Order: sequence, then structure tokens, then C-alpha cells
Amino acid sequence: MTTLLLTDINWHEMFVPGMSLWEIIIRGTLTYWFCFLYIRFFRRGAGQLGISDLLLITLISDAAQNAMAGDYTSVTEGFILVGSLVLWDYAINWLGYRSVFFSKIGEPDPVLLVKDGVMLRQNMKKELITASELLGMLREQGVEQIYEVKSCYMESSGNISVIKK
Repeated sequence: MTTLLLTDINWHEMFVPGMSLWEIIIRGTLTYWFCFLYIRFFRRGAGQLGISDLLLITLISDAAQNAMAGDYTSVTEGFILVGSLVLWDYAINWLGYRSVFFSKIGEPDPVLLVKDGVMLRQNMKKELITASELLGMLREQGVEQIYEVKSCYMESSGNISVIKK
């Protein structure tokens, strides 16, 4: 049995970056913005994640890892990369709170799906929601029949809000 001693660890390699910290930050920033914009404009809200959506996010994270990290080997490079991703996430939320423009980028407007008991098929098509999916979401909100609904919106979170007649 081999024993690992503290003297056997290459401390220099573990903490000293092997690539420029600016390169790590730029790689993280570019990858974050690409993934953010892709998910923001081409996927449903987070509240409606299906199996294919979870698979997509898992595959994106795996595919983007090399683009972000390159061949980093030190813990410091990992900390800097994760820090740049967290920074952009916080910045988008902060800017969305402070600015109408960034709020629109970060959170889409609610989409009306049902008005006065009638499904708005064009809006449902835009959100890729089938009639059976919508009826299931309405049941989850305690609505048995579509005619009970005054209005139903797909919120920016991906959840639906229902106002009964």
C-alpha cells in the first residue's frame, strides 16, 4: 500500500496558474455569454425543464468545459474560472434589477396562453407548449376545465400563472 505524503504533492503546480489569468477570465466570459444567450433565446424557462432540457444542459456543460478551461491544471485557474462565471451571473441579475433594458434581456415578458377560456394557439406554438401540456399545468393549478380560466400566462420563470373567472 502506497502512502501519500504532503511532501509528495507538487504544491507549485497545484496553485500556480499554467496559463494567463486574463485568458481564463476571457474564456469563461465568452462561454458564459454564449450559453446564456443560447438558453435565453432558444429554450423554455427554467420552471419547465423536461428530460431533453436537462440532457441539453448537461451536454452543454460538458462541451463548454474545454472551451472555458483549455488545459488548466492548477486549482487557482479553476477558482478564477468559476469566479468569472459567478461574477457574470451576479452582474446580469444586478443589471436586470437596475435597468429595464437588461431586465428584458434577462427575463422575457409573460406570454398569454389562455384568454377567457380559449387557448391562444399561436402563443402556445411560440412557447412550444401542446394543448395536453397546458391542460396538465392548469390541473396542477387546480383548474379542471379550460372555460374556468380568465387568463393564463407563461411567466419568465417558465411557470404558469392562472387567473380564474
